Amino acid sequence: MKFQKNNRAAERKREDTEQALLGWKPRTELGRDVFNGKIKDIKEIIEGGIKIKESEIVDFLIPSIKNELVLIGGRAGKGGGIERTPIRVSAKMHRSGRRYGYSAFAIVGNEDGIIGIGKGAGKEGRIAVEKAVKQAKLNLIIVNMGCGSWECECGEGHSIPYRTEGKSGSVKVVLLPAPKGIGLATSVENRKLLALAGVKDIWIKTFGNTKTRYNLTKATFEALKNLHNFKGGE
Repeated sequence: MKFQKNNRAAERKREDTEQALLGWKPRTELGRDVFNGKIKDIKEIIEGGIKIKESEIVDFLIPSIKNELVLIGGRAGKGGGIERTPIRVSAKMHRSGRRYGYSAFAIVGNEDGIIGIGKGAGKEGRIAVEKAVKQAKLNLIIVNMGCGSWECECGEGHSIPYRTEGKSGSVKVVLLPAPKGIGLATSVENRKLLALAGVKDIWIKTFGNTKTRYNLTKATFEALKNLHNFKGGE
């Protein structure tokens, strides 16, 4: 039953995306090249260092791209604990009373080496989520996949090729290649990022205030990004 519901939701999302693209009028040269079929692969754009300024470009080239929200918010739960939510609510005092703001943090990926993250804010939760997803699509990277574990050495792209690390705020993340069958040995929020990137097996070490989920996810993203900064002899 749950599988059928997920399939229906994915189908509705795909139809909504196709409907939105029907009315797309590219505003940039890159958008026009994609719309006219001159560019057919998103990797050509990312590897060329071309900045994506229209999220429709990503929807057009990767219609199957998926998104997840990081649980960066919280509210009072049962028993006095905190129930995690995907939207963070903030309040500011004005003469007319309290005004609320909403923010969200999204991850997008095709589960095959393409990943992006983005943060959005708005006066409504729905607007914040839409902005976050859109921003994530403008911030894509290619993940260098491989099998760098001496315990495996299968040569397939189920993990990463070598050790890498990333930092955000007080949080530092170290990613290590893992053999087949280990899975994603990390927190639930990090699994969202790594799964959407297409990584199936990995070891991870974290340092600092990892309860700050925004910094934890961003540090992991930076670690994946730094796979392209490998220096010979290290």
